[in-house]
Order: sequence, then structure tokens, then C-alpha cells
Amino acid sequence: MKLPSPREYIPATPAGRSFAVTSLINAIGTGLYLAGSAVFFVRSVGLTATQVGLGLAVSGVVGFLTTVPIGALADRFGAKPTLVVLQLWRAGGFVALAFAEGMVSFTVVSCCLAAAEAATQPMTQAVASATTEGTDRTRTMAIIRTVRNVGFSLGALLAAPLLAADRVWTYRGIVLGTAAAFVLSAAMLSRVRTATAATVQKKVNPLAALRDFRDWRYLLLTALNGVLNLHTTILSVGLSLWALQATEVSAGFLPVLILINTLMSIVLQVPISRLVDREGGAERALRLGALALTVCCLALAAAGAPSSAAVAGAVLLAACVLLTFGEMWQAVGGWELSYDFAPEDRKGVYLSVFSLGNTGQRIVGPALITGGVLAAGPAGWIALGAVFGLAGLLVTPVTRMLRGVAPAPVEKEVAS
Repeated sequence: MKLPSPREYIPATPAGRSFAVTSLINAIGTGLYLAGSAVFFVRSVGLTATQVGLGLAVSGVVGFLTTVPIGALADRFGAKPTLVVLQLWRAGGFVALAFAEGMVSFTVVSCCLAAAEAATQPMTQAVASATTEGTDRTRTMAIIRTVRNVGFSLGALLAAPLLAADRVWTYRGIVLGTAAAFVLSAAMLSRVRTATAATVQKKVNPLAALRDFRDWRYLLLTALNGVLNLHTTILSVGLSLWALQATEVSAGFLPVLILINTLMSIVLQVPISRLVDREGGAERALRLGALALTVCCLALAAAGAPSSAAVAGAVLLAACVLLTFGEMWQAVGGWELSYDFAPEDRKGVYLSVFSLGNTGQRIVGPALITGGVLAAGPAGWIALGAVFGLAGLLVTPVTRMLRGVAPAPVEKEVAS
């Protein structure tokens, strides 16, 4: 794979470049929060680990249920204005969260935030697509994903001195800093120029768009992509817990795996996005992602066999590399296919529906990985690998069905 020139990491259009900067600011705020959230919940809000888990589980369900209705509103008012409102909504939510005390207020604020958080991803894809043309939209999304990885790392670095101070006001400062980043992001986003035809569909009736959604083939694609999105939970939960539970590697080795994943994503996501420039490239990307995740699971199963720390570490390293390639291939394939099969006047609804696969795996994924895969040992990883393999085999039949059926037109409002 040929590495791109530095210019290929820059979006082709001025709007794309502006949106990438906006995404960087947004990611810095998110990284700041993610680095300090666990400590903030316990030290400032006064919650136990169980209460945090319960509150986040409830908010996850709320986010799942509200994503598509918000997507329908985006079809009515435009993706960019909707995303601006969502960013301001998130900012207000984080201000409220900074002063939350106890389980009830934490859960209420988390639910409000979850609704905005879950809808942000499909709106980001819609706006990114509106800043460019053709297959370059996937390269633009790859650049934005790269920028976001950089932003997460910068945000985590900014959080370090605030966490080291170990004061309630510094924990609140982390959350308020996140809110400030979202306000700045919204202000910058409001000035980004996008293609009017791609972002505003004034005559779409949001209620009709929701009521008339019966595209079960697109739902199948959503489900397949959701299964492949389990790589997120494997990285955040499964890899570390399995390494500590089943191998002799030390806890100090685990950050190395996360660092490798981050660096690979930053350097390779853009060149991997070239795959969709070829005919059938998006389908191939999803299949390759499924294959890489299948082999990754087999490697994780092998890591659980009795061996030295050095051998186990080498196997875990190989599994991490495979996991990262699976993640990157899945991302570019999902971006391209989800957009290609979404009708022009219902991008908001369709992309929001597609994002439910990832939202759903975030809800059930941790329990599936910890209570199912890890509990079953190597056999659990082999079974999960088989699921990934089956998902990969189903990609082509599902996309063929989607190409053979055009969605019915949505009901329009009569202009007054």
C-alpha cells in the first residue's frame, strides 16, 4: 500500500478544510472529557461505579431511540443547521453536567446528552459529504477520522494537569472546557459553506419520512455493519481484559496496544480510503474488515494458550494490528455504502438509521464481550470470529439486493 503525500491528508475543498478544523476542535473537547470523565463521576458527582454504569446504560437507550427522529428533522431543516444545534445542545448539557450532584441529576443530564451525542455522528457524515463530491467524500471522512484521533490525544494531554491537581474545581473545569470546545465548534461550523442541494430539503415531511421507512434491505446492511462495529468494544474492553485474564503480559503493555491502534489509524486511514475509488470497493472494504476481525479473534483465542509473556505479547500485538485494519476497512466501507444507498431527500433518516448499528453495539457490546466471549474463554473468541466471518459473507448478497430495489418516494408537504 502506497503511503499518500501530505496533501492527501487535506480535504480538497475549502468547505472540507473548514469542517476538518471544526472536527478537530470538537475532538479535543471530547478527548478532554473522556480522559477525565471516570474520575469526575466519582469525585465530583459522587457516584459509585454501579451508578455510573446504570446511568450510562439508560442514556444509551435514550440515544438509540432519538437518533432517527433527529435525522428526520435534519431532512426538513438541513444537516448543517441540525449539527450546529446539536453542538450547542451538547455544550449546554456539559455545563449542566459540571454541576450535577447525585444519581438523579446525572442520569437526567446524561440522557439529554445522549440524544445529541448519538445524532451527531450521522449528521457529521451528512455535512462532510456536503462539503465535497463523489468518492472524495469517503476520503474526507477518513481525514476527519484521522483529525479526530489527533484531537482525542490532544484533549487527553490537556486533561492530564487538571487530573493531577485532584480538585473538584479542576474536574469541573474539564467538563466546562468540553462545553467551550463545542460552542467554538458550533460557531465555526455555522460559517462552513456546504452544497445547498445536499443539505436542505425544505419540503420533506419528517413525520412522513419516519412513517414510510420500510427499507428492510438497508436495515440488513445496518445490522451487518453493527456487528462489524464490535471492534470498538473489543478494543476498549475485550483486548485489555483478555490480556490480563488469560495471558502473562503486564498491565504496562496494554497502553502500547492502544498507542499502536491510534498511530495506525492516524497514518493509514486516508490511504485505505482509496479502496472505495474502485468499482465494488466499498463492498470489498467491508469484506476485508470482516476477514481481518475474524483472524483477529482467532489470534486472541491463541493468545490464551499457555505461553510466556513475550509470546503472548507478540500474539496480542498481531491481534491489535488485525483489529485496527478491520476497524479502518469497516469504516470506509460503511461510510460509502450507507451514503450510496440513502435517497437524496432522506439522507438524514437513512444515515441515522445506519448509525443505530454502532449505537446498538455500544449498548449490548460490553455485556456480550465480558459476559459471553471472555467468560467462554478461547472458544468465545472463536465463536465471535465465526460471526464476523458470516457477516462478511453476507455483505455482497445484501448490497446486491439494495442495488436491485429503489426506495419509494417520501410524501412531500404541499407548499403554501
